[in-house]
Amino acid sequence: MSRVNFEQLLEAGVHFGHLKRKWNPAMAPYIFMERNGIHIIDLHKTVAKVDEAAEVMKNLSKAGKKILFVATKKQAKQIIADKAAAVGMPYVIERWPGGMLTNFPTIRKAVKKMTTIDKMTKDGTFNNLSKREKLQITRQRAKLEKMLGSIIDLTRLPSALFVVDVMKEHIAVREANRLGIPVFGMVDTNSNPTNVDFVIPANDDAAKSVEIIVGAVCEAINEGLQERKAERVDVETGEEVAPKRERKARSAAKKERNKKEDDEALNASVIHKVAKDIEIED
Repeated sequence: MSRVNFEQLLEAGVHFGHLKRKWNPAMAPYIFMERNGIHIIDLHKTVAKVDEAAEVMKNLSKAGKKILFVATKKQAKQIIADKAAAVGMPYVIERWPGGMLTNFPTIRKAVKKMTTIDKMTKDGTFNNLSKREKLQITRQRAKLEKMLGSIIDLTRLPSALFVVDVMKEHIAVREANRLGIPVFGMVDTNSNPTNVDFVIPANDDAAKSVEIIVGAVCEAINEGLQERKAERVDVETGEEVAPKRERKARSAAKKERNKKEDDEALNASVIHKVAKDIEIED
């Protein structure tokens, strides 16, 4: 069963592309027709591509991998923040910090600086500073929180990127390509899909369009997380039960060996006694 259907996408305006004069020829396979100077996206292909991307993302989350969501355009920011946070995935909705992936250790240092400031606040060190120093540190903390607060739990490079508007986020896409990180992207008719591993042809300007696509993939991610959780519970249960079964099996085997040894000893004793009786009679 598809995660989205044709009618839902049509109602959300996912089919509306850009003006014909702004199109990228590489998007031709995903364009259904042109009407009033605007390209119309083939929603049947969008449905198939959403299902394909969702299945891969589900498997990634099931394996415990992190997917970084990127959307800095106004109409998509809050949607990405809400949907990604709901499934515990990192996201970037402010300006993309150049080198975030290719120079990840430096980004991690900035995140650690934020946690160091938090630690200073908790242990009382912050109270010993002058008013000016407090103000500077507070401003620095707020700036770091705005830029990097949403990736504080991203301790290593993400396993994939999900991008809304690959043309606007071309720097993020380029960095991911350079590092071999798979890119999932909502690609409009004015964008180049060649650098995107999993293309979802869709209107990336309308909030409803972004919401329905992002909602579908986040639902798949959540399913993967739930399956991972269920498997871990099964494994833990198995680890508790297995030793008991093994102990019972070893105990039964030991009893069997002891019984066999006792029987052999008894038989030997009987044979010895019979032999001795025969000697006496002779």
